[in-house]
This record gives sequence, structure tokens and C-alpha cells, in this order.
Amino acid sequence: MIKLRWFILGLIAMGLAAFTTLQKKKVIFFGDSITQAGVKPGGYIVRIGDLAVGEKMADRYDFIGAGIGGNKVYDLYLRLEDDVLSKNPDVVIIYVGVNDVWHKRSYGTGTDADKFEKFYNALITKLKARNIKIALCTPAAIGERTDFSNELDGDLNNYSNIIRSLASKNSIPLIDLRNAFLEYNKKFNAENKESGILTSDRVHLNEKGNQLVAEEMWKVIKSL
Repeated sequence: MIKLRWFILGLIAMGLAAFTTLQKKKVIFFGDSITQAGVKPGGYIVRIGDLAVGEKMADRYDFIGAGIGGNKVYDLYLRLEDDVLSKNPDVVIIYVGVNDVWHKRSYGTGTDADKFEKFYNALITKLKARNIKIALCTPAAIGERTDFSNELDGDLNNYSNIIRSLASKNSIPLIDLRNAFLEYNKKFNAENKESGILTSDRVHLNEKGNQLVAEEMWKVIKSL
């Protein structure tokens, strides 16, 4: 009788373990080269994993990077099915916008504001149709000067406002990296440097930038 009792308890424990495994949340980070680098050692996605470990929550999540260098919002839309929906995620973090602004000036291949909003909203619509939880990120920086003398500050602020508006209209959590980077630089960029505080080249993240992005994203991911 005692052996039978322990056998039953063992089966229950195994069932609970299997249930826990099945309930692991799959989080996909969908973006450009910043996200592509996020899966490398020291990248922000790796650091989010470290934060999860530190809070004993690593067994609850599966973090997956889906970033491709040079991508703009319409590139994300075109590969949404293959790189995101086919993987059946529970959560998608959209982090795009820098190239939509930057490439307008550097290559003439950026995205006009009205088209940016249209494609971004289409992404949201497709994800919501699958009952996937979403968080939106504003593009952090194209230059780190705090006096708004970076060449593309105006456009970057405009596109960030589009994302803020979409988040508000759709009741989606916002990870406001644009604001977080500006506030950090106000505190730690007294010399008003163009780069080297949170970025290596005005755009791509250095060690501190990756850590800040990880911390800002992790706060929201835990709430989803």
C-alpha cells in the first residue's frame, strides 16, 4: 500500500514537471541588427536570460532572437510568418525603427512615416489575431547627444511617437527605449558625446547599452 502511494505521488510529480515544461513561455525578439547581435555573448537577449536566472525564473521562458541586419518595418512584415508565427510564440517583442529613419538619410531607402505606421499596425493586427502577447519598443538612438543636436533626432522622435500611439491605441505595453536612453545620457553624458555611452557607433549597443535594454525589456516581459 505504501509502495503504491509513493508510485502515485511519483506519477503526479512527473505530471506536474511535464506541465511546467509545456507552460514555458516562448518569447521572440523581432527586429534588426541590434536584435541580431542580442543573441551573441553579452547581447541584450543573453542578458535577459541572465536576469531570469538571477530571479529564478529561467525555467519559465524560452528566449529566441529573430533579428536581421538592415531590416525595416516592412521587412519584418514580409518575414513575420516564417520567422515568428511558424514558431507559435506566446510573446513577441518588436524592436524596429532605426533603419527606417537612418536609411532615409544614408541610402535613400528608409520608410516614410505614413508607411511605417501602416506596416507596423499590420504587424500588430496579425499578431493579435493569433492571440500573441506583444510589447513595442521605441528606437533608442541615432546619436547620443542630449541637446537634440543629433542629425536625425527629429525623425527618430516622430517615429517613436508613432509607436507610442500604436501601443496606446492597441493597449499594448510600451518599452520606451528612446526615453530610457535619453534619461541615461542626461545623467552620464556630461560631455554631450555622440557615442560611447550606450552605443559603440551612435546606433549599435555597447555593454552598458545591452544591459539597459535588457533591464527595460525584462521589466515588461515579466508582466506579460
